Amino acid sequence: MDYFNNGSLLMLEGHVELQKYRYFYFVITIIVYVLIICLNSVVISVIYTNKCLHEPMYIFITALLFNALFGATAVYPKLLSDILSEKQIISYYSCLTQAFCTYAYCATELTLLSAMAYDRYVSICKPLQYSNLVKMSTVQKLIFISWLLPFCEMSGGIILTSQLRLCKFTLNRIYCENYSIVKLSCGDTSANNLYGLVILNIALFPPVIFIILSYVRILAVCLKNSKDFRRKALQTCFPHLFTFIIFSVSIYFEIIHQRLESDIPHIVSMVMSVEYLIIPPLFNPIIYGLKMQEILKRIKMIILGKRMHASFKN
Repeated sequence: MDYFNNGSLLMLEGHVELQKYRYFYFVITIIVYVLIICLNSVVISVIYTNKCLHEPMYIFITALLFNALFGATAVYPKLLSDILSEKQIISYYSCLTQAFCTYAYCATELTLLSAMAYDRYVSICKPLQYSNLVKMSTVQKLIFISWLLPFCEMSGGIILTSQLRLCKFTLNRIYCENYSIVKLSCGDTSANNLYGLVILNIALFPPVIFIILSYVRILAVCLKNSKDFRRKALQTCFPHLFTFIIFSVSIYFEIIHQRLESDIPHIVSMVMSVEYLIIPPLFNPIIYGLKMQEILKRIKMIILGKRMHASFKN
């Protein structure tokens, strides 16, 4: 493999029996990617085109779904290309870019979910102060911070990794992620491991703890109020809470996969490695589209409007 001598290319060898199942993998992958694009885009466009939905809660939903498109687009186009290629290779800097994007997607997802938890907390626990505490300017700042902090955090790790000298050029993955690239180095990686551990704790635990504490407070308020109040609170909180649980479980599996990759079957390892790039981006728009009454109502109006227009033309 002469083309690896300069260290500019990496081989992705995580595919399971690619020669045998190439076209099956391609069909499944492109279906998932197209569904992710369509489902998220539909909900985003419904919110964007309906001014009555230009409220903090729906703006946060739009940001969350846009982040799903960002994360999916960082992986799926390259994955589709690799499935149809004879050699699954990627340039070193493209690999670093993909690793940065996937990590930034994960961290941004958690910070956005934290911002949404704050929105739900104020809405339910301090309804009279909601208009003052959650202004549109506040929403814009929270979304900006939700993107800025993860990008800064992940940039440090990628910069450290880019300084490493690699002595191996094969990733046992189907896409690039920083931890696997670091393991290719033959030099001292203690700074990378320490930075990664610190950032993992910063990016993971504060948002999760904040969300849990928010819902503990919301639950306490709900228990003190009427059944009708609890029903309305559950209706607005369920999509966010379910989204948080799905993403947390997916990330938990990815962390386990990274640490125990050599101790579990390869096929299971590969499934675990892509779960957070499949389940949340697919389920989030479905959950919000079906459970948020205003969004569902607007989608139904669009569908019914098209049917009526078609019937009229016929």
